[in-house]
Amino acid sequence: MRGFLQPSHRSNPTESQTHFQSFSRGRRARLAKAAQTTLVKADQWGRGDVVPSDVAEALEGAVKAVIAKGTKKS
Repeated sequence: MRGFLQPSHRSNPTESQTHFQSFSRGRRARLAKAAQTTLVKADQWGRGDVVPSDVAEALEGAVKAVIAKGTKKS
């Protein structure tokens, strides 16, 4: 067991990434298309994995827009 004395690596997703994970597959696909990326890359970003910075920024902006639109209606 190599490295058993080290703590496990855990990703700490941001609030936007957590919201993205809670969306339905269709909404996630639309947000990925708006960010000009694939659903696979978008889901990787939602889990907290490493993705290119331009993709991460585009997805972050798209999720914030959806959240803001949802809070306006309430």
